[in-house]
Amino acid sequence: MRVAELKQVAGQQSRRRSAGFLMVGFAVTLAVCGCGNTYRPVVSAINPVGPAGQPTKYAVAVSNTTPYGSTPTPGLLTFVDVSGDTILSTPSILPFPAPTTAGTATVAPAPTYVNPNNFAINSSGSEGFVVNSSGTFNLFGLSNPTGLLTQNIVQTTLAQNAVPNGIQTFSLPSTGTTIFVPQPSLSQIAELELSTGPSLLQNLAVPNPVYTVGTDSAQRVYAISSNGTGNGTVYPIENSPVSIDTGNLIAVGVNPVYGIMTTDGNRAFILNKGSGTVSVINVPNNALDAGVQTITLPTTVAGLTSAPNPVWADLSTVNAEMVVLNQGDGVHNGSLSIISIPLCNSNTPVTNPNCNTANPIDAAGFGTIVATVPVGINPTMVSVLADGSRAYVVNSGILPTGTSAGVEGSVSVVNLIEGVVTATIPATSSPANTLNISGAGSAPTEIYGHPNTIAATTGSPTGKVYVTSTDNKYMTVIETDTDTVDTHISLQGLGIRVLVTLK
Repeated sequence: MRVAELKQVAGQQSRRRSAGFLMVGFAVTLAVCGCGNTYRPVVSAINPVGPAGQPTKYAVAVSNTTPYGSTPTPGLLTFVDVSGDTILSTPSILPFPAPTTAGTATVAPAPTYVNPNNFAINSSGSEGFVVNSSGTFNLFGLSNPTGLLTQNIVQTTLAQNAVPNGIQTFSLPSTGTTIFVPQPSLSQIAELELSTGPSLLQNLAVPNPVYTVGTDSAQRVYAISSNGTGNGTVYPIENSPVSIDTGNLIAVGVNPVYGIMTTDGNRAFILNKGSGTVSVINVPNNALDAGVQTITLPTTVAGLTSAPNPVWADLSTVNAEMVVLNQGDGVHNGSLSIISIPLCNSNTPVTNPNCNTANPIDAAGFGTIVATVPVGINPTMVSVLADGSRAYVVNSGILPTGTSAGVEGSVSVVNLIEGVVTATIPATSSPANTLNISGAGSAPTEIYGHPNTIAATTGSPTGKVYVTSTDNKYMTVIETDTDTVDTHISLQGLGIRVLVTLK
């Protein structure tokens, strides 16, 4: 009897559990079905994540606001936001010096100097430097353009009777940011250091200095000395302390005018305009390169034979190449030579003493001219995109003589991989065409003026190329995705130089 009761109770409990399970299942079914409605999962909106922000970059142009012979007014800085091509600020620099007896409205002095006359920025893009033909030097920060006022621009004086013709700046191991200002009128190079104010520390004796070649953290930099007719000389400037090594002067070609050093500080290249060559210096050895001492530029390009007359150069580090801009005869087309400059073959083991990273040897093909591409007439400057894809060349054309207009300038776009010109953007100097950027008579798709300086920078969705002209108050902006003119920006003065804070 007890056993039977126990079985009966167990059966009842089992039935109750089953019923409970059925009720729970039914409740779940109701919840899922929503009383007959189809279940719709709840979706929480997630804000889209865009691409990473790009570093802030500025195009900074220096302009001369006064035609020679007019009442002096200050030179001008123009800060432009690269992402939107909007003007952020326009602080003044310094006024023109008073015209000399020969420098009247109708008779220009020889040579005609402008004020300011050159511009440089440090490698980080945080500080800018301007030299003025009156013999003064200016320093200003670049990180906060909207907060930069004229009274924030620092001024210091160079040596008496100094007429600077350029300015170069490097961050050296022993002195930090160091500025070199060639002063041909005094046969000196002024050395200024920011750690002291800035202030003029010394004037280095260099006959007829034209340029200082170097890079950040270089073991030494080089001053180019040229009298314009004979062979030039390169003066090594050691950096600990900063002084000229007079016992190791290096002879180069005829009339050297410009130079460039690789970013690793291992090779320097000196452009000899008079002899149509490039001298190669092994910087660690402080001597002409043991492998390739001289690169001879071609005299015949696209069927035209003339002296190359190299005037400018830039590096394509991702391609281990250098581009050299050849001015030619100033009447026919100039050219751009693409030159291979690799060091230490990448397949060479690092244990090989010949591939010492502190003093690497030339790799196979070093100094080989890969291609020479015809560009426009009278090219003056070239700027390479940081991705190594293209080089942009400004061609000044032929400046007007008297009342007869010369050949207009242009910008040549050179594909560095294929070694060909892929686009030519024409320029116009007509006052009617360049009076404004829109309206009757305007030429919005052309470069304004005879272009003289250029600065290219990468970006997304498009990079930008900025072009200034010494005879026009507008700076032209080119977009690199289409290689066409995007807009023109008023500088309120004639363009002296444009630079971009980051490439």
